[in-house]
Amino acid sequence: MELHQLEAFSAVMSTGSMTGAARLLRRSQPGVTRTIQDLEQEIGYALFDRKGPRVSPTTRAFLLYDEVERSLIGLDAIRASARAIGRDEPMPLRIVATPALAAALAPRAIAKLAQTPGHEHTRGDTQLRSVSTEQAVRALLSRAADVGIATLPLDHAALDVHYIIDAPCVAVLHRDDPLAQHAVLPLARLAGQPVATLANRYRLRNRIDRAFGQAGIALHVTLETNASLNAMMAAQQRLGVAIVDPVTAFGLRLADLEVRPLDVSIPFLYGVVTLSGRPRTGAVDVLIETLVDVSHTLLPGAVRHAASQHGALVAHDRADSADSADSTGDSTSTSSSSAHRGTGVSA
Repeated sequence: MELHQLEAFSAVMSTGSMTGAARLLRRSQPGVTRTIQDLEQEIGYALFDRKGPRVSPTTRAFLLYDEVERSLIGLDAIRASARAIGRDEPMPLRIVATPALAAALAPRAIAKLAQTPGHEHTRGDTQLRSVSTEQAVRALLSRAADVGIATLPLDHAALDVHYIIDAPCVAVLHRDDPLAQHAVLPLARLAGQPVATLANRYRLRNRIDRAFGQAGIALHVTLETNASLNAMMAAQQRLGVAIVDPVTAFGLRLADLEVRPLDVSIPFLYGVVTLSGRPRTGAVDVLIETLVDVSHTLLPGAVRHAASQHGALVAHDRADSADSADSTGDSTSTSSSSAHRGTGVSA
């Protein structure tokens, strides 16, 4: 399997056709087609279903694409490092972060780091990738990243958690919403109100559901999404009140929206991690501390926990869930006109 084959495969997946891939790669269309055929012959299965001049990726193609993209991104990082070595310059600073943290927190830390004496090079030599927590862990383990910023849990024997930031979730409302008159929005006022929020029940959404469940309030979710920004955009269009992480709410301000604290704490927890046992550069160490400063500046009520508290915070989360499940028999989760029932508040 050769690099030009992987690049051709990635181009076809991105453009949707052999012709589009040829234009992107500045190669001939027959040449790209032959390259894909050679790749398919080598791996032993078809990557595309042919329908005349058009192609459609197979299920296996989508699975392979994830691996190929990671490899190509890693190759680009190697090229950047090679150029830095050739110019006797510091190595690029490579950061992976979950989407909210990559969009609203990391750029502020990078900008502050770039103003720190001795680290001005980071202004033009930083790589920031937006990934899931699981992908962030994988990038660190494979040494494709220097620093990870991700939501809990981050329990891995090969990773060092430097600290945990705990900040309460908030409500985001259209400024004309009558509920925006509250300086602190009572959770009880959201009973029966349309709500836009996160869909992943294994992380933040789990805490949101349990907060409403403990308060005995029916959570009427009219929009579920994988990104807090989408929920905020829904609030901007008056589709409901967005309940989101504070990093997105305070870091990505949108017109016509107001941010309000809730009278019940729904913790948003994230940590900064590096690969255990790997020597860190001065820029990495400074970035780790800069992220703390930026977190406290950006997020009202943010608290720094020691890394040793990771297990207790996660265990507390699970204990609350189990205790509530014992007392209620089971919990139900429905959307739209039905209620989302949780099992209690915890970090």
